[in-house]
Amino acid sequence: MFTGIVAAVGQIKKIEPFDNNGGVRLQIDSGGLPMDDVAIGDSIAINGACMTVTQKTAQGFCVDVSRESLNCTAGLDAEGEVNLEKALTLAERLGGHLVSGHVDGLGIVTHFAAVAESWRLDVLAPQALAKYFAYKGSVVVNGVSLTVNSVLDSQQGCTLSINLIPHTISVTTLKHLKVGSRVNLEVDLIARYVERMLSSEMLSKKV
Repeated sequence: MFTGIVAAVGQIKKIEPFDNNGGVRLQIDSGGLPMDDVAIGDSIAINGACMTVTQKTAQGFCVDVSRESLNCTAGLDAEGEVNLEKALTLAERLGGHLVSGHVDGLGIVTHFAAVAESWRLDVLAPQALAKYFAYKGSVVVNGVSLTVNSVLDSQQGCTLSINLIPHTISVTTLKHLKVGSRVNLEVDLIARYVERMLSSEMLSKKV
């Protein structure tokens, strides 16, 4: 589990194939992320996607990413900066919200511009995820826990409008987004379970 509070901005330094099915091994510079307490097999969220540490290096760590994971995520197939967060421990504060590190879908940035001292970010989420988003609810964008300011439904899905404060811009990779950028989205865990319970209840009534 994670919180969606980015601990450091790292960088994918090297990408190389590790199997015959299109999987890749990422060599990551961990930046300011402390690695002393990280062991082989531990989980680290990279742009919101939970990955397993397979090797520690002098500058950071390595992870193996399957072709399926590459197909379902953005930002793990090219060298560049990535948001990093180590798995949550029970002794830490929950500064964001409960995050599983499992990307539910890809969104498309439709608007990103400064508004006074903050930034407005609009993301078009796919139709399959639209039911999970609500005004003042939570969403994870590239591993960052954010609050939804508004939701506009359409035939293409729904557009989430989010306000980014200067601190978020300065300590995450969201500063690099532009119109057309693909982003990793994870819905709120509570919304996921509520939807499941309601669908099960409706099914039982029909039976």
